[in-house]
Amino acid sequence: MGQGSGSAKSRLVVWAAILGLWALARPAIGAVYYVGGSGGWTFNVRSWPEDKAFKAGDVLVFNYLNAWHNVVEVDKNGYDNCISPRDAKVYQSGRDEITLNKGHNYFICTALGHCQSGMKIHVLVD
Repeated sequence: MGQGSGSAKSRLVVWAAILGLWALARPAIGAVYYVGGSGGWTFNVRSWPEDKAFKAGDVLVFNYLNAWHNVVEVDKNGYDNCISPRDAKVYQSGRDEITLNKGHNYFICTALGHCQSGMKIHVLVD
């Protein structure tokens, strides 16, 4: 073997290490899901998440008429009872993008009677 092959291997190892560090350092880009599909964030979307495999870092996009609806992040109690704690995060833009965290993620609409009419989702994230 010539003298050049050792330095070529060294360069290859250095480049592999750089690429590995780059892959670890760059932010993870998750999948984007449009809540409710083409119908958007509306009534009877409770079953929408059921056939999806969500991962931490995925993004939910809530599209809705902001004059009529909102999106509120709640805990299990808020979800089950359609109530929003005072310190809950409320989204009202009409096109909200929310990054999912590992575990249970609960969202409701707090407009009068909307959550009770099925305008809520529970997303379990791996």
